[in-house]
Order: sequence, then C-alpha cells, then structure tokens
Amino acid sequence: MKDYKRITLLSIILLWLTTSCNNSETSLLSPIATQNRTPSQIQLTEIGDFGIERKARPGIPAHLHTGIDIKRPGNNYIHEPIFPIATGTIISKRKDGPYAQLILEHKLERDSFWTLYEHIAEILVEVGQTVEPNTEIARYFNKEELDLYGWQFDHFHFEILKSAPSPIPPNSKTPERYFISNTLNCHDMEELTSHFYDPLIFLSSKE
Repeated sequence: MKDYKRITLLSIILLWLTTSCNNSETSLLSPIATQNRTPSQIQLTEIGDFGIERKARPGIPAHLHTGIDIKRPGNNYIHEPIFPIATGTIISKRKDGPYAQLILEHKLERDSFWTLYEHIAEILVEVGQTVEPNTEIARYFNKEELDLYGWQFDHFHFEILKSAPSPIPPNSKTPERYFISNTLNCHDMEELTSHFYDPLIFLSSKE
C-alpha cells in the first residue's frame, strides 16, 4: 500500500511538472514593462504596424515593415527596460549606435522561432546566454541618446522570425553580430509572411 501511494504521489507530481512546463512554453509575454506584461497593452508608433510599406530613403530601399515599432510605455526617459517574450538564447548582438540589436532563438513546444530587438541601448546580456522572460536584456534610448541619434528612434523595432536568420561573418565594428534578419528584403505580403509572424497576432495567440 505504501508503494502504491508513493507511485501515485510521484505520478501526480510528474503530471504537475509536465503541465507547468507546457504552460510556461506556450505563454508569451509582452517585451515591455506594462502591467502584467500582456500583449494587448502594446502601443505602436504611427508607422509601426506590421506589413506597412516603407518608402525608400537614403541608404535604405523600399520594403514592407517586417516587425512592429513599439512605443515607450510611459515617460521614463532614464531607464525603460526591455525583456524577452519567452525563454531563449542570445545568438547575435550588435552595439553600434542607433541600430544596436539583439537576436534570440526560442523553442515553443516542438517549434523554433527567433526574435529581434533593435534601436536599443545598454545591452545587458552576452551571446550564448540563456535568458528568461523576466531577464532585462536592454532598454529604450534615454533623452541624451535620442538627442544624439534622433527622436525618430523613440521606440524599439521588434520582429518574430519564422525561419532562422542568415549567418554573417562578424567584423571589427560588430564582433558579436553573427546573424542578420531579412528586415529590408521583403517586398510583397507573400514574401513577408513566409519569413515573419505578425508580432501582435503571434503574441495574442499565446497569451
């Protein structure tokens, strides 16, 4: 009888652990510090929607917007934190000025996806590091940085990739930048949706 109770108790514990792990894998959080970090609280810039057409400008070709541009959630211009949406591993880091960027790899149930965070400052993580949803990875630009780079960067660009980013050789300017997204290479909706998820839809579906 004691052995039976022990086996039953172990089975209950195993079931609870399995359920907890599955829930943590499928539940995603907003990357910004809003109440409960629910995706419904994300606000976008005027031209920050997924899939809108971005006109060509010096050095940047016309393309469809491959992510979303997330507004600062409040008036904190000193240290407004940014977080990963799920447990993941840092696979690429770029720290050069206004285009500072992180790319993370995630496992969701049996599938993989990748997230990109760009126009960020004070990167707090290293390539190869595993991070949790509550790990602060970077922050929004502060007022001094916006005065330097331009107030058009008063947001951060966020992407969710369906397919792995492309590997690139690091260089002396960006020695830890090992991967690149197709950020500027999508010119129609078929091409866009073959490479990227709409972040708001993806996050809401896993809320």
